[in-house]
Amino acid sequence: MGTHLSIDEVALSQGELYTIVTNKKFKGKQGCLVAIVAGTKAEKVIEHICKIDYKKRACVQEITLDMANSMKLIAKKCFSRAIQITDRFHVQKSALEAMQEIRIKHRWEAMDIENQLIMQAKRENRTEHIYPNSYLMEIP
Repeated sequence: MGTHLSIDEVALSQGELYTIVTNKKFKGKQGCLVAIVAGTKAEKVIEHICKIDYKKRACVQEITLDMANSMKLIAKKCFSRAIQITDRFHVQKSALEAMQEIRIKHRWEAMDIENQLIMQAKRENRTEHIYPNSYLMEIP
């Protein structure tokens, strides 16, 4: 079975979901498949994976998974001695989403400042152009 596994869900044909456990040592090649279970419900997946001999499951040192609670539960129940590692894709995705949220927040703040400057210029009857970088320039 291997000491370093990966668990994930995948949609194969017509939206049918499967939970797949693979041995990372084989890098997706022949011999990597440890288990494939129809569905993603934790109880059902746990039931099937626990049919694998406990001694083999106890040898697993590390299991890589996404951030889904069901996958964490499956890993905890089936591979109790293994440490859980969140996969790189989901870590990068979360970081990118957080950065995007901050970028959008700052952009809205910059647009608010820009709009306030435009309103102030209109109240003071000034003809000005506000550049996106918030510099004020007089137009003759």
